[in-house]
Amino acid sequence: MRTRVLSGMRPTGSMHLGHYHGALKNWVKLQHEHDCFYFVADWHALTTHYEEREVIEKTVYDMVVDWIAAGLDPDKATIFIQSRLPEHAELFTLLAMGTPLGWLERVPTYKDQMEKLKDRDLATYGFLGYPLLQAADILIYKATYVPVGGDQSSHVELTREVARRFNNLYGRARDFEQQVAAALAKLGKDDARYYEKQRKAFGETGDAAAWSKGEGIVRRAAVAVAGWTSDDSELLLGHLKGSGKSVLVEPQALHTEVVTLPGLDGAKMSKSYGNAILMRDEPEVVTKKVRGMATDPARVRRSDPGTPEKCPVFDFHRIYSDDSVQQWVRQGCTSAGIGCLDCKQPVIDAIVAGQAPWRERAAALLAEPKKVHWIVENGTERARTVARQTMRDVRAAMGLDY
Repeated sequence: MRTRVLSGMRPTGSMHLGHYHGALKNWVKLQHEHDCFYFVADWHALTTHYEEREVIEKTVYDMVVDWIAAGLDPDKATIFIQSRLPEHAELFTLLAMGTPLGWLERVPTYKDQMEKLKDRDLATYGFLGYPLLQAADILIYKATYVPVGGDQSSHVELTREVARRFNNLYGRARDFEQQVAAALAKLGKDDARYYEKQRKAFGETGDAAAWSKGEGIVRRAAVAVAGWTSDDSELLLGHLKGSGKSVLVEPQALHTEVVTLPGLDGAKMSKSYGNAILMRDEPEVVTKKVRGMATDPARVRRSDPGTPEKCPVFDFHRIYSDDSVQQWVRQGCTSAGIGCLDCKQPVIDAIVAGQAPWRERAAALLAEPKKVHWIVENGTERARTVARQTMRDVRAAMGLDY
C-alpha cells in the first residue's frame, strides 16, 4: 500500500509560473510515488476574503484546469473541493473542543498575516482557527506526508500535536492495558521484552532509534505472526509513542524542492502584485512581459557591465537554461558583451516551449467544461469515502457513535 500525501491551494484562479515551480511541479512528481489527495481550499479562502463570495466559483475551476494542464492525472491523484465535504467541518469542530487556544495564537503565519493584511478585518474566529482547519484537512485523510516549504513547517507540527493530543485523550479504551498485554503475548516473550525496552527508551529520551526499533518489531509481526491484526499494530504503535490507539495519524512534513520565482519587477511573483507570468499566457504576452522585466539596476546603458546574481532574469535562467546558456549569460553580462534583451530571449523561448503542452491540454478542458466538473465530482466522492471512514473512527473514539 502506497503512503498517502495531502496538499491543497486556496482558489486564486489561473496559476502563474511561481505556482508551477513552487508546488505544482512537485505535485505532478509525487502522484507517481504516493497516493495523492489534492484539494481546492475554498473554505480557507473565506478566512481572509469572506466578503468576496462571487469570485470563488470561477477561480476554483480555472485553478483546477491549470492543475490538470500541468500534468496532474485524475486517475492517479484525487482532486476535490474542500467545501463539498462537510466531514472536514465536523472534524474541525470536534478537534476545536480540545485544542488549547495558545497553540493557535503562536502559529508564526497567524501574526505574519495579521501584520501584512492590515486592510482586512481578520479579527474573526475563522482566521484564528484556520491552522486547525488545515489540521483537520490533513488528519481526515490520515496522510503520511504533507509537502511544504520551510515557512509552512509550523502548520504540520501543529497538526502532529493535535493528532497526538487527540490520541492521548481518546485512543485509550477502558480495557487498554488488557488489550496491550494480549497483543504483546502474540509477539512472544523475546520480542515483547525487546519492544518494552524500546518503548521505555523512547518515552524517557525521545530517542528516534528506539522508536524505529520498536516500530520494526510491530511491522515484522504484521507479516510473520499468525492471528496478528491491523488493530494489534495500531495499538502497539500508539503504546510505543505513549498514547493509545492511533485514531489519527501524525503526518510528516515532506520538504520537497521549492523554487521561488521573482516577478516582473523583481519582487515575489504574485497576481495581486500585477507582476506574474501566467501558465497559459499567449507567446506574445510572455514576450512582452519578459522584455519589460526589471534587470540589474547597474546596467543603465548597453555598455555598462552587470552582475547576473543581482538580476531577476538570471533566476529564470537557473530554471530554464542549461549550463552552457547560463555561462554565456554570465560572460556576456559581466563584460557588457550582450544586452539585456539578448539575455532575455532564451528565457522567452524556453517559457513559451514549456507552456505549449499546458495550453494544449487546457484548451481541450475549456472546450468541455462539464468534463472538468465531472473530474472534480469524481475526486470528491473518492475523498468522501476516506473522510467518512475517519469520522466513524473519530466518533467511536469520542463516544459519539450511540
